[in-house]
Amino acid sequence: MTVPAEPAFPGTVLIETTEALAVLCTRLASAEFVTVDTEFMRERTYWPELCVVQIAGPEDVAVIDALAAGIDLAPLYALFDEPRVTKVFHAARQDLEIFHLRTGRLPKPLFDTQVAAMVAGFGDQVGYDALVAALTGAAIDKAFRCSDWSARPLTPQQIAYAAADVTHLRRAYVKLRARLERNGRLAWVAEEMAALVDPATYRLDPEDAWQRLRPRSTNRRFLGLLRAVAAWREREAQRLNIPRQRVVRDETVLEVAAQAPTDVAGLLRARGFRRSLAEGRSGAALLAAIAEAKALPEEALPPAEDKRNGARASPALVALLKVLLAARCEEHDVAQRLVASAEDLERLAAEDEPNLPCLQGWRRELFGEAALALKAGKVALTAAGRRIQLIPLNAS
Repeated sequence: MTVPAEPAFPGTVLIETTEALAVLCTRLASAEFVTVDTEFMRERTYWPELCVVQIAGPEDVAVIDALAAGIDLAPLYALFDEPRVTKVFHAARQDLEIFHLRTGRLPKPLFDTQVAAMVAGFGDQVGYDALVAALTGAAIDKAFRCSDWSARPLTPQQIAYAAADVTHLRRAYVKLRARLERNGRLAWVAEEMAALVDPATYRLDPEDAWQRLRPRSTNRRFLGLLRAVAAWREREAQRLNIPRQRVVRDETVLEVAAQAPTDVAGLLRARGFRRSLAEGRSGAALLAAIAEAKALPEEALPPAEDKRNGARASPALVALLKVLLAARCEEHDVAQRLVASAEDLERLAAEDEPNLPCLQGWRRELFGEAALALKAGKVALTAAGRRIQLIPLNAS
């Protein structure tokens, strides 16, 4: 897989019609891979507003005006469905959410260079400009990062900025993929891509919105009320197409759930709850949701977060697991965050063999087996020069 030096590529094409997009996508359907990025606006809306899609193939660089009058992005979505063409993104999750919302489908096969970079030893969530600089030596101008992409016409500077996000990504992808092939880690990346192209990752269920608030309470009745209030806010934000924080802020959601008001006067006692919201249809819907949550039987309430039957992690054991994680990731040049989170280590220390990503697939091979052996007293940690090593212990 080779890509010519960037100066050999032709200039960027601005696509503003369905016909021009169809011609481009037909040509790209024979490519081994394409690089893709989007520009969207979400500051004033709940649903992301897709403004621009930039795409590059072996001999093409195009900026697609998704807001152009009459344009139909169906040819682009057909290209995303083409199984012979790998779709390369950097930090793809938000881009993929947009495409899933629009089509109910996701681009496949997929390669996310940010995830792949974590597997290849570039640290936690490396930025696009840093990764491109490390792999290609190119410097990315981020002056238009916060540009208003919904304004028309697009300026030449905006078009050049958008194109840069996919032109340099071609060379970075080729070099990163080659590095992963040498290290035998392409299969690891494939495991991560399976989660990214799972539609369940992008389903927005208002009934799950309360979990985003990370409540510390284990009072199940309160959690039931919090679930109801957070779901109400999510539905209102979706209906009005405004950011959820503009309906009511997080702290107001928590306060309303704690107070469980029964009337408009009670809603108004919550800080930040507007009278216009409390006295209208939205307030009536919230009071109904609260009343319904109060009437739920015990078995219908959400479970408390801590379901370990009283088990508590030993801080010392958690500390040992952190050292082991750091040592294994240093040895294999993999980002720790990709292998296990702090919460994972807490559960691993408290439970016998919990259902965690770090105990599955390549993570188990890299860290999980050693972690279980450490817990079982089969291995010990020791310092050897500037490195930490695992020492097998003889069973007595």
